[in-house]
Amino acid sequence: MIKNETRIRQTKLRFLEYRNLEIAKEYLMPNNGCPKNAFVVIASGAEAKFFRNEGTLRDIKLSAAGALSPKDLDDDGPSGRRPPESSARETDEATFAKQLAHYLYAQGHKSKFKYLVFVADPDTLGEIRPILHKEVTDKITMELNKTLINSPTDDIERSLLAA
Repeated sequence: MIKNETRIRQTKLRFLEYRNLEIAKEYLMPNNGCPKNAFVVIASGAEAKFFRNEGTLRDIKLSAAGALSPKDLDDDGPSGRRPPESSARETDEATFAKQLAHYLYAQGHKSKFKYLVFVADPDTLGEIRPILHKEVTDKITMELNKTLINSPTDDIERSLLAA
C-alpha cells in the first residue's frame, strides 16, 4: 500500500514538474504547515480572529478574514448549565469554545475552507479539541499551542513559519 502511494505521489510530482516545484509540493503535502488559502484561527478563551494565508507554505502572508466574540454566555453554557465546581470565567471560556467549534463546523460544512490552521493558548486548545467535529479536525494542517491573540500579524506569520 505504501509503495502504491509513493508511486502515485512520484507520478503527480513528475506531472507537475513543468510548474513551480513549490506549488507541486504544497499540492502533495497539505497536511503540515500553512498552505496557500488556509483558514487560520487565532483563539483565546474570550475571542477568535480569522485570517487567510495568501502566500505560500514557505512565505506566509496573512490577511484578516473576520473575528468571533462570545454571544449569550449566560444562556448558552458549555452543557446548558454551569457546573457547580467551575468559576464563571471557566464556564464562559468553555461556552465560547463550544460556540467557536460550532462556527468552524458550519464554515467547514459549507466548504469555506479546505485547510485549517488552529492556534490557541493551552487552555483554549484543551477545551476545544475534544468538541471539534471530525469534519473540522480532518482539515487541520497545523495546530500551535501558543498565545497569539494580541500579537501583530507579522509576529503570527513568523510563529507559523517557525513551527
